[in-house]
Amino acid sequence: MDFMSDSSRNQRRFRTFNVIDDFNREALGIDIAVSLPAGRITRYLDKLTEYHGYPFKIRVDNEPEFTGNTFTY
Repeated sequence: MDFMSDSSRNQRRFRTFNVIDDFNREALGIDIAVSLPAGRITRYLDKLTEYHGYPFKIRVDNEPEFTGNTFTY
């Protein structure tokens, strides 16, 4: 899981939340929005688990997005 950001042609910033299976390099899902609060991310992950099931492990980098209380419980 990782976040990325970019801007459109009219300089409007947006973010993407990418979920990739490291074993086979399959993109399981990408959520794109101007704002991606923790509640939206957890709902998106719940939808992905309905289709793909729960992973054995989750790997993320040490960005501050994944250190909030919503993700640690």
